[in-house]
Amino acid sequence: MAKNKIKKFREVDSFDNCFFLSFEESKENGLPLKGKWHKDFFKNENPIVLELGCGKGEYTIGLAKRYANKNFIGVDIKGNRIWTGAKTAIDEKMDNVAFVRTRIDFIEACFSANEVSEIWITFPDPQPQKTRVRKRLTNIMFVNRYKNIMVKGGIINLKTDCEPFYDFSREVIQENKLIELDATNDLYAVGSLRDEALTNIKTYYEKLFSEKGFKICYLKYKLE
Repeated sequence: MAKNKIKKFREVDSFDNCFFLSFEESKENGLPLKGKWHKDFFKNENPIVLELGCGKGEYTIGLAKRYANKNFIGVDIKGNRIWTGAKTAIDEKMDNVAFVRTRIDFIEACFSANEVSEIWITFPDPQPQKTRVRKRLTNIMFVNRYKNIMVKGGIINLKTDCEPFYDFSREVIQENKLIELDATNDLYAVGSLRDEALTNIKTYYEKLFSEKGFKICYLKYKLE
């Protein structure tokens, strides 16, 4: 198992659609593609959509297949996880997909102002302990980082099996006068008329939690 992880890490570092940002680089010049994703990598002006904590990149790949007129970038610290999505994109010759291996804390070192249009946060660690509130990816400190790289009115989507985390995220929206566009604590309730991508693209964790009977929460909001 350990050898397989090391092999995947090495392969990810060699993939043309994968990029790595270290702690040292995040404090200096940042990722070389920062501010240049449209021009130097995607070679188009299509909107850029991020999946934060993308894991194996199921959502990144699933969305990229549905929306060829958008560019998708998965971000995760684990190279052996990213490998799955990156390899799929290479094998299927998907030119609207990339991955960045780094910490979400360093997101501002990866993208410039107005470079990102939309963010997906799919089944993140809810960090339930009160002492770890600062680690929650929908905490206002993270949201302010997102604001610094997103276009005005940028969209954030959250999917989670953890209703307290969903409730916390809604409180952040209300307290900071963000604009809630959609919210449900039971995405798969009968009669849902939402975009099919919400229910037809499932991460490993969504499948796992759904099979255990957990309700899936969904939240969509806009930054001013």
